[in-house]
Amino acid sequence: MKSFIVKRLLLGILVLFGVIFITFFLTRVIPADPAAQWVGSRATVAQKQAARIELGLDKPLYVQFLKYVANLLQGNLGYSLRSHQPITRELQNYLPATLELVLLSTVFAVLVGIPLGVLSAYKKDHWLDHFSRFFSVGAVSLPTFWVGLFLQLIFYRMLGVLPLGDQQSMTVRLMYPLHHITGFVILDSLITGNFVVLNDALAHIVLPGITIALYPIGLVARMTRSALLEILNEDYICAARSYGLPPRMILWSYALKNSLGPTVTVVTLSIGYTLVNTFLVEAIFAWPGIGNYISSAVMALDYPAIIGVTIFSAIVYILLNLLADIVVALDPRVRI
Repeated sequence: MKSFIVKRLLLGILVLFGVIFITFFLTRVIPADPAAQWVGSRATVAQKQAARIELGLDKPLYVQFLKYVANLLQGNLGYSLRSHQPITRELQNYLPATLELVLLSTVFAVLVGIPLGVLSAYKKDHWLDHFSRFFSVGAVSLPTFWVGLFLQLIFYRMLGVLPLGDQQSMTVRLMYPLHHITGFVILDSLITGNFVVLNDALAHIVLPGITIALYPIGLVARMTRSALLEILNEDYICAARSYGLPPRMILWSYALKNSLGPTVTVVTLSIGYTLVNTFLVEAIFAWPGIGNYISSAVMALDYPAIIGVTIFSAIVYILLNLLADIVVALDPRVRI
């Protein structure tokens, strides 16, 4: 197991280096002037030249790359061309909102997707199975931006029961200030006992959470159904039935446990997918997270911020892939 993990880590480091290499040189060949963005549109030629020296753009490309890699090894992702702030600090400010949204959405997707897949497999070719498959395919196929706008139209415009967007309402933010401990609004409101903020934050996270959760719900349900249909025909399941064990025990205790490997892989990879693809949802719901940050960086051609988020996304994917491989390798039936 140790050699397997070390091998996966080395492959992950190789992939990460490839991502850094490609993104760095791509941002250097795109026609733009980072020095002009650094000093502003009204800067003089001398100020732009000084900015080029400050940013190290006057040096050869390979020297810039080596310096950038050296800074990365020290945890320095560079400085934003818009705010002149360290990108690491900005990611720390925007990341908690996205993590809170993605993790709660993933938990909801697992709690809905696994039972839906189990019931679909247990009631194969029944109306419940047909409904589950129709819902799963629809959840995976529907465009995220359309789902978000549709939910806003129904629950905000027509019913008026849920807020339109943002993480908190302005009134609650001003009247009931939250003491931030972890950066997660829901968790901090629980820790500090600020239940007004808690209720407001839960109401605001419902619509974007459902929008993000639909895709992993479909994946989890389909994967669970496929794995269970294969396992329910195994000999040990037939033997358990012949012993007279209750069908629910066979389904939930024996069959489901042995089918969770593929489901765990799908869940871990969907976390990485949703974490770095929330910009549409965050733009629609004005959610102050990584997606909103990267969309603003793309619009402003803030290349250091774009590279920083790309590297962060690559690290997340590598770690989640490693976690999925470890979970699957824990199954004694799997040969490493």
